[in-house]
Amino acid sequence: MNTPIHDSGDAAVVLRDVHKSFGANKVLAGVNLQARRGQVTALIGRSGSGKSTALRCIDRLETVDSGQITVCGRRVDDPRVDLKALRLDVGIVFQSYNLFPHLTIEDNIMLAPRAAKGVDKGQARDLAHAVLAKVGLAEKADAYPEQLSGGQQQRVAIARSLAMQPKVMLFDEVTSALDPELTGEVLKVIEELATGGMTMVMVTHEMAFARRIADQVVFMHSGRVWEQGGADILTAPQTPELKQFVRSDL
Repeated sequence: MNTPIHDSGDAAVVLRDVHKSFGANKVLAGVNLQARRGQVTALIGRSGSGKSTALRCIDRLETVDSGQITVCGRRVDDPRVDLKALRLDVGIVFQSYNLFPHLTIEDNIMLAPRAAKGVDKGQARDLAHAVLAKVGLAEKADAYPEQLSGGQQQRVAIARSLAMQPKVMLFDEVTSALDPELTGEVLKVIEELATGGMTMVMVTHEMAFARRIADQVVFMHSGRVWEQGGADILTAPQTPELKQFVRSDL
């Protein structure tokens, strides 16, 4: 339970004894976690267990109180870390799509590569079309966000992150606001990314999906990594807390 880890050498993300509080609320209480390159790590647990905070700390959207976080060889907990370089390596997709409503889908996707990487307009447009094809929305380039369903908008949000050609993708409960039919289309895109070897860390409540695609499942409880292993820990949990969590999901 929350055992200290040693970098295996092929780790894309490493958290060592990470602590984080919001006022008197201790959200992360010594998290140790490692996500390997080319693999999918699923973070699961009850609301308030610390999983989304851990994810946000990986991208430095939250700063840690103590401990170390290394992402793609970069010390994220270092106050001097180059945030621009970090966010070229790490893409993150949230529950909310955060698309600009006054821009077409194509322009939404072109924006970051042009602004952050200096990609010229023609290359950015080609890139936008390529990532839209990857998420099954090639025909929606000229549409506006309000013309798309929630599931389509979430797939655009994924495409926008892919356009930055990240080394690691983070997903924070990306299907929680969607109905079951739309959830399926978003999960299909994520599964295809996993098949293609994208390194992913995902906070999810979709247990069947986690069982199917996760190389590593991490169960968080009380701000700690309580149990972790392959997807089989969901069918043969070792701790009473995970057993209860799995039962409540049935």
